[in-house]
Amino acid sequence: MEIRVVWRNARAAVVELDDGGLFETYFSWEVYVNGQRQGTTKKVETYVDGLIPATRNLIRFVCGEEVYEVGVTTPAESATIDVRDCGARGDGTHDDTTNIQAAIMACPEMGRVLVPQGRYVVKSLFLKSGVSVELQEGAQILARHDKDSLAYIPGTLKGTKGMGRDASGLFPLGRWEGESVSTYCSLFTAIGVHDAGVYGRGTIDGQTDFAEDNWWHNVKDIYRSNEGRDIARPRMAFMSECTNISLVGITVRNSPAWNIHPILSEHVDLLCLKIEGPKNSHNTDGTDPESCGYVRIMGCEYSVGDDCIAIKSGKLGIDPELRPSTHDMLVAHCLMHDGHGAVVLGSEAAGGIKDLTVRDCDFRRTDRGLRIKTRRGRGTAAVNEGILFTNIHMDHVLTPFVVNAFYFCDKDGKTDYVQNREALPIDERTPGFGALEFRDIVATNCAAAAAYITGLPERKVTELVFDDVKVSFDPDVEPSVPAMASGVELMLRQGIIAQNVKRLVLRNVDIEGQTGDELQLTNVDEVVHL
Repeated sequence: MEIRVVWRNARAAVVELDDGGLFETYFSWEVYVNGQRQGTTKKVETYVDGLIPATRNLIRFVCGEEVYEVGVTTPAESATIDVRDCGARGDGTHDDTTNIQAAIMACPEMGRVLVPQGRYVVKSLFLKSGVSVELQEGAQILARHDKDSLAYIPGTLKGTKGMGRDASGLFPLGRWEGESVSTYCSLFTAIGVHDAGVYGRGTIDGQTDFAEDNWWHNVKDIYRSNEGRDIARPRMAFMSECTNISLVGITVRNSPAWNIHPILSEHVDLLCLKIEGPKNSHNTDGTDPESCGYVRIMGCEYSVGDDCIAIKSGKLGIDPELRPSTHDMLVAHCLMHDGHGAVVLGSEAAGGIKDLTVRDCDFRRTDRGLRIKTRRGRGTAAVNEGILFTNIHMDHVLTPFVVNAFYFCDKDGKTDYVQNREALPIDERTPGFGALEFRDIVATNCAAAAAYITGLPERKVTELVFDDVKVSFDPDVEPSVPAMASGVELMLRQGIIAQNVKRLVLRNVDIEGQTGDELQLTNVDEVVHL
């Protein structure tokens, strides 16, 4: 077994126990920190706390006679402020917003804000550079949803040239589905923050339900302020233009909309999170990194009402400075059970997605497994390049692989321009595809099709590689729609459907139990069997 430290701060660490498992290890391990037994783990990415600041801590993992050790030298911590020392009550009734915010603002750099066990009702909290917030086990941050009492921020401020984003004078604040709009402040908001984050064994809860006065009652509503301004619903954590920011260990549940949404940020760590929402809670994506770089999502568990991880880079209509590509991203050792797509690219990805690796993951009962969605109108920079999915197991996923260039999102999504299957002239609105690689993947108990791939006739998928892929079908499943595009009908146990592809490479591909031909190809230039 290989063991390594993935992340650390002054009080906690994430240690990877790589014994070949995906989300879970093959065996249960006892965890000791500096000689004290802390509990047991069966996760590849294990959150460990109880560390001593500015010290070399020894973490030991024991299973029978097998023992593995790793040293974790922690950084120094300047001070700790307990939120109860700032008047927070944690009684589930008192509004503790100002008290916790006071603790965050008063905390010195390299300090810790401690939230002990209790139920803390808040409106929204803003993170501060150099300060970490620890939610101890049993601590619950509970969001208020009475909209008239909540603050909101504008979309993008246009300030002085020579300042702001790339000296353009732009200051990105609110964002909603790839556009700059006024947005309710999220439960945790970070704007231009560095070296900060939230960690621990506690919970942040949006307290959203389907009641008439709550967010899920009519998910298509655009909320208006008292002065008539349109405002997008909040997220659980929203970060704009941040660097070295992390969410580690906590549970996130019942979000009004997307759970965790970083934009225009770099070196973002989302580790050992548990993200929950009812299956019928629409628009509750688990994590949506947008125009971010050097993102790690590791050891996270998702069960949500929409896509589990949806990678984005804005829409064509916003300023180019606000929609660079999302790049250098790793998703590893995650479990997705229930949700629309497990790992999704797009569709708001006008800046493109580059150098993404998804590996060592377990998908269960998601509608789609690896899902790429785009459409005309996203722009010429909306290209996926360097995309690799490897060592993944799926079970009861309706369609394991989907590439959909006719995704019918937005108000114009079903117009002839978006849905026309004939080749249209290539212009500044036309998206494209780089090479996509799917390697070492097993998908069992599937339903609609092994793969549904459709590029644009005027700009085909460049290369599609299936290498060591095995797909089998559930004999008792009902027909379903493999992709969200006009004219796509219900289907059952189909093989690989590929349309508008330049080069299709197949090596050791095994499809069992399909109805009809294993390969159903239209406008595919070259098929290579290795």
